[in-house]
Amino acid sequence: MTFIALALLLAAAPVPGQPGAATTPVIATDGKLFAEFGGREGLVKIVDDMFVNVDADPRINTFFEPAKREQTKARLVEQFCVVLGGGCTYTGKDMKAAHKNLGIQKADFNALVENLQKAMDKNGVPFSAQNKLLAALAPQHRDVVEKPAY
Repeated sequence: MTFIALALLLAAAPVPGQPGAATTPVIATDGKLFAEFGGREGLVKIVDDMFVNVDADPRINTFFEPAKREQTKARLVEQFCVVLGGGCTYTGKDMKAAHKNLGIQKADFNALVENLQKAMDKNGVPFSAQNKLLAALAPQHRDVVEKPAY
């Protein structure tokens, strides 16, 4: 769980070739990893299941505005699809802009990752494939987690 807690998954991340992009690599191009996630349909199920978990998680459910829920889910599917080499296009904000002034702390970040991992497990994504996605997203935590004010 420690490794997975380093991953970033709180909404849409920048992708190469897009405005504000620099940190989200495309980690596969042959389609095999994308297929391990069930393709785009599988990613939609994973993100839907993740939000079922988030809604039940009092540690973080207040971070997600109901009015923006479908948009957030769509951007996450796009982000994961791009990273996995699924041929998608990301249309959202960069991580820093998307999470500015939300007050997200490390514990909040880790809670979301736990909820995503449960969703990937439920959908039969192999652990090695999960780790590849999470490792690719992990560096973005610097743009999501705010440093505590002293």
